[in-house]
Amino acid sequence: AVELAQLAVKDTGFGNVADKTYKNHAAATLLYEQIKDEKTVGIISKDTEMKTMDVAEPVGLVMGIVPSTNPTSTVIFKSMIALKARNAIVFAPHPAAATCTFRAAEIMNEAAKSAGAPDNIITCVSNSTMGSTNELMHAKEVKLIIATGGPGMVKAAYSSGKPAIGVGAGNSPSYIERSADVKEAVSQIIASKSFDYGTICASEQSIICEKCNEGEVVSELKKQGGYFMNEAETDAVCKLLFKNGGHAMDAKFVGRSPQVISKAAGFEVPADAKILIGRQAGVGEGNPLSYEKLTTVLAFYVVEDWQEACKLSIELLQNGIGHTMNLHTNREDIVLKFAAKPASRILVNTGGSQGGTGISTGLPISFTLGCGTCGGSSVSENVSPKHLLNIKKVAFGLKDITTLVEDDKSFNHPELKDVVKECVNKTQCDSNSSLEHVTKDMSDKELKVLTELVRKTLSEMNA
Repeated sequence: AVELAQLAVKDTGFGNVADKTYKNHAAATLLYEQIKDEKTVGIISKDTEMKTMDVAEPVGLVMGIVPSTNPTSTVIFKSMIALKARNAIVFAPHPAAATCTFRAAEIMNEAAKSAGAPDNIITCVSNSTMGSTNELMHAKEVKLIIATGGPGMVKAAYSSGKPAIGVGAGNSPSYIERSADVKEAVSQIIASKSFDYGTICASEQSIICEKCNEGEVVSELKKQGGYFMNEAETDAVCKLLFKNGGHAMDAKFVGRSPQVISKAAGFEVPADAKILIGRQAGVGEGNPLSYEKLTTVLAFYVVEDWQEACKLSIELLQNGIGHTMNLHTNREDIVLKFAAKPASRILVNTGGSQGGTGISTGLPISFTLGCGTCGGSSVSENVSPKHLLNIKKVAFGLKDITTLVEDDKSFNHPELKDVVKECVNKTQCDSNSSLEHVTKDMSDKELKVLTELVRKTLSEMNA
């Protein structure tokens, strides 16, 4: 875990060794403990009442697209869920994280081999380019693509003609409602946003508090390592992160410490500063910090009440729709209000980085977080072994199909009663009668009348 974390930081410059080490541990040990007893082979469930069985089969060769922000933990995670579902997997690294990704795949393959798996059940492209990744996506051997990366790569996976599971961008607001334990809420937010210097897409991107608790929130943030930038410093950081007024941040400052960012922006912060905080007047154009920032910078907003927080959260989520929303409150009714927001994970009283990935919550531990159809994803859940299975259904007959019509008490519309009765009488032939014989017994006129009655009745029922 340590070796891979060191390689990842060396390759990319993103994040820090200590937190990447723990991410590797979570993707290996914690995930294993969570999925080891999950049924993924043969009959995985039975419904004795409905007389059905679910039978699991592997999907085949999986292609894993790996991001530069979480390269080694993503390889470990995808290898684990692929093998749990009895699939082989081949990785396409981000060019900026090629060395650490290849080494992670190599270590995972050796571990699988030592446990009895075939050699090269886990492989990786050795000379990764955009061209090689595109070619691999279209290889006939690949049956499913799991795309974790930038929007361009995810879109390419969905456009490849192959079944794909892709994820979208995050822009998680974190709302500290007036009933929340402010000290605890702030500690969760800072621990999450500073974790690996903000490289996890479920990490908080903005803080929303109320006027009634603003003073306490600001005071607690400052006590726990939050540095509030003044207007000039905020403007300098915005120009540094978002060049030429764009909405995508400069990759040079992804996963960087507050000290590195502030120095590059022309000012200094204390050595114990953990995050940079800048007040924003609104969302969108003119408010750069309202967009996703996979680094140690947060936007800060103040609202009157939870209704205004709802409205603001929805606006912020438009730039990371379907991903994650954070909420700190002691009121269940407030939780239910925010459960309706356009986010696939509503995290309550926990940090986004650890909560969204399932490390601190009961969600499946995952480094591929679906955003639902609103976010352009085919899944809205944390991706897990079940998403890499073909589930076959075995179903036993429950009804006698030779008496279905007359036995169906719900099919008794008055206008159809006599016609259905006549139809049933005409079609109750012996087992040797053919469909051709039955249809010949009905004249064209009778068929036309029956068809028209059915059409008319169904139209009335639908109306």
